[in-house]
Amino acid sequence: MKKILLIVFAAMVVISCGNGGGSPLTNVDNSGSDTGTGDGSSTGDGSGTDNNSGGTLLDWLVPANEVRDGGPGKDGIPSLDNPVFANVADIDPSFIKDDDLVIGIVKNGVVKAYPHFILNWHEIVNDKFGLESTTISFCPLTGTSFAWKSVAAGKVTSFGVSGLLYNNNLIMYDRDTDTYWSQLRVQAIHGKLKGNKPELRDVVETNWKTWKTLYPNTQILTTDTGFSRSYNIYPYGDYLTNQNFLLFPVSPLNNNLPNKERVYALMGEANSNNPAKSIVFRFSGFTGGKALKQTFEGEDYLIVGNENLINSFELTPNQAALTYTFSFTDSEGFFTDSEGTEWNVFGKAISGPKMGNQLRITKSVVSYWFAIGAFYPNPEIVQ
Repeated sequence: MKKILLIVFAAMVVISCGNGGGSPLTNVDNSGSDTGTGDGSSTGDGSGTDNNSGGTLLDWLVPANEVRDGGPGKDGIPSLDNPVFANVADIDPSFIKDDDLVIGIVKNGVVKAYPHFILNWHEIVNDKFGLESTTISFCPLTGTSFAWKSVAAGKVTSFGVSGLLYNNNLIMYDRDTDTYWSQLRVQAIHGKLKGNKPELRDVVETNWKTWKTLYPNTQILTTDTGFSRSYNIYPYGDYLTNQNFLLFPVSPLNNNLPNKERVYALMGEANSNNPAKSIVFRFSGFTGGKALKQTFEGEDYLIVGNENLINSFELTPNQAALTYTFSFTDSEGFFTDSEGTEWNVFGKAISGPKMGNQLRITKSVVSYWFAIGAFYPNPEIVQ
């Protein structure tokens, strides 16, 4: 009964990732014909055509009967399009606790943190880093965060919450072409740009204490949003701790780890013959700090972090030949290599012989286990 009341409450005040009726789609209005390859590959600018006509269930890259109509409709959960930030020195210390989770980004010399307790209510922030428009998204039901360049069909745009879900995960839409984008699939799955993929930006998820230690001069998103929301209240009851509490069906459901365990995942690319693969790292395996090299889909990767923060980088053959050591000691430096270069958490060399160099970012995410298992079936688990 408690769960039912929570779901009804969430639907009434429109606070979840589009949760509500949750009925499968029977038809979708989609103006114009779909474009793109339709096979999971990107056409970049949306050129090319699809043989499907707009507005039918066949127009989706995912099973349309597994796309859930949440009820509130487009923008029923409002994105933040004019976010307001404050400097750390200017916020009340009680505004955020040390163990509160945040999404952290450093781009074009700008450092920002986005608290989960605000994103639980808005899910999307359309922001700028210098002159570059960037969209940050967070799905509370799958615990996943991404940032990507705010561009669709070669034009700067903004993104909103569509009110739809696939495998409990946020489906976004862009406001220029009205294309629907699967957050965790990291791809347009319906509409004019179907099959396109966004240009990702590196983000990390960690607790506030770790982030402000790394970047003591960070800006932080405030609750000056223009909306009346109870930001100090978590809207999903025991969702984080109740392993059996999922709002909507998941397919497939992988029981190899607890459903809500936070994991760090590298995500591969699908092709016409094989679904996308993933390799998963457990935070418990990084307790005290670790840097390890891993081969995934023929490429070498460095995965580095501790029980609070993990990030990864794709290595060149020369970089893969080096030894890396976790070295976070309450400063921006996060790891070092055997040549004496010190790197920050975003893979930028901040001292030593390679100072100024940048490691290549990866397609990766922190996620609840059940979501990775659903989007990337049978992922490899690294203990």
